[in-house]
Amino acid sequence: MPGTAIQRLVRQSPQKMRLVADLIRGKDVNEASTILATLRKSAARPLAKLLRSAVANAENRDQN
Repeated sequence: MPGTAIQRLVRQSPQKMRLVADLIRGKDVNEASTILATLRKSAARPLAKLLRSAVANAENRDQN
């Protein structure tokens, strides 16, 4: 079940965020988190936080 999360108020250009987001889009959670952990881009840290939020949202939705 896909989880969703929205990230706002990140002081990063959309183009730089999109470059990193395109790398993990469509991947499974473990693979995406590994990519974000090893990536040396400044956009990787906020996107890793967003990924963790989406996973938590999906888990919480399953429990209810």
